[in-house]
Amino acid sequence: MAKGLRQTKIGAKAPRAWQRMLSGRRLDLLDPSPMDIEIGDIAHGLARVARWNGQTVGDNGFSVAQHSLVVEDIAAHLEPGLEVRWRLAALLHDAAEYVIGDMISPFKAALGIDYKTFEEKLEGAIHIRFGLPPKTPAHIKALIKKADHACAFFEATQLAGFEKTESVALFGLPPRGYELNIEPWAPSQAQARYVERFEVLMAGMPA
Repeated sequence: MAKGLRQTKIGAKAPRAWQRMLSGRRLDLLDPSPMDIEIGDIAHGLARVARWNGQTVGDNGFSVAQHSLVVEDIAAHLEPGLEVRWRLAALLHDAAEYVIGDMISPFKAALGIDYKTFEEKLEGAIHIRFGLPPKTPAHIKALIKKADHACAFFEATQLAGFEKTESVALFGLPPRGYELNIEPWAPSQAQARYVERFEVLMAGMPA
């Protein structure tokens, strides 16, 4: 019996580790290639991934695509004159979630380093695909994180039922002079706006 079980395991096919995208690309999840990454797939996926696991008010979930557009705008507010490549990095800061979804931070922490390594590998492939350094410089990463937290403050208080004091404790106060009234978009609108903004930024990238 033991021998038979060993033979079954040896002869068994390895589990599939790629995902077919609507573009027709097959993305290897364990070793993602930049050549298998398309902005249309990213936008389509992010427009259908809801922030806060969908626990928000309104007819539409607040998508990662819409969130990413706000984060890019806040980053530019925090640092006027921010280079276009770093604005693109801000827009793409959650792009890996088109594959892995939007896990809330406590769950990411519980999963540990393996999840983080996978996320970083996919993010690096996305950056290479669109002409960015595989790793974002530390000061830009900190800026994007600050913008991300500011956006989360607005989301928490306007959509997710948090009291202002609780949201401040978790995310800090939003930047002075920046106001946001969130109206979650339908997936088709979020997808179109994300692609539109991406194309504007790519047009401004240095040759």
